[in-house]
Amino acid sequence: MMALLELLRERGPLTLAYLARTLEASAATIRRDVAQLAEQGLLERTHGGVRPLSGGSELPIRLRDGQHHEAKRAIAELVATLIPQGRHALALTGGSTTAAVLRALGSRHDLTIITNSLSIGLAAAEMGQSRVLIAGGVLRRNSLELVGPLAEATMKLVNVGTAVVGADGCSVEGGLTTHDETEARTNQLMIERADRVIAAVDSSKLGTVTLAKLVDLKDVDILVTDDRAPARALAELRGTGVEVLVAGTG
Repeated sequence: MMALLELLRERGPLTLAYLARTLEASAATIRRDVAQLAEQGLLERTHGGVRPLSGGSELPIRLRDGQHHEAKRAIAELVATLIPQGRHALALTGGSTTAAVLRALGSRHDLTIITNSLSIGLAAAEMGQSRVLIAGGVLRRNSLELVGPLAEATMKLVNVGTAVVGADGCSVEGGLTTHDETEARTNQLMIERADRVIAAVDSSKLGTVTLAKLVDLKDVDILVTDDRAPARALAELRGTGVEVLVAGTG
């Protein structure tokens, strides 16, 4: 079903026949998958086909968790080595890559975790981190992040040592971008309060620009991606002045 949603996101409205042919699946399987995805509100059915939701192409975080797993794990392990030893205030935006960073820090119990993500905040508490601060606000269903004025007010009150930021898009022209403007404003304040900003972005996001800007690349200290990133894309990113580190997936 993930492959079906990816095709729909990339190419727009598609016929069931095209999906069956491209995904090498039976017509019955495609009809069943389409029915399940429509029931979950992830696509719209049409006569003989499907189309993306009118509200945008962002996948719910429960589905994004399964994408590019090895790349995210490798990125997370590299980012974890960049977090200073000893007591440190670490801010994490929501997302599957930043959640992987938290898991990679599982042996650390001296961190103060600051986040507006419910799932990351709960995971940090279960891991036994010394302090966990979850910003309040309005819950975004797709990302499980708390956003809006309450979350923004919380971010204005904290001092962050390192902010680890995920993104839906990363490009020289657009910087780091996400799908939602309200989410972007909350995360912008987290970035502003940080002494150092690390972007954790898998190679599938490179060259992509989505709706709302988080930050220009010139204002990011370190960008960590995976070794599937094209050499030309890495060179262009480095041309902005950001330090680019590449995590091996092998």
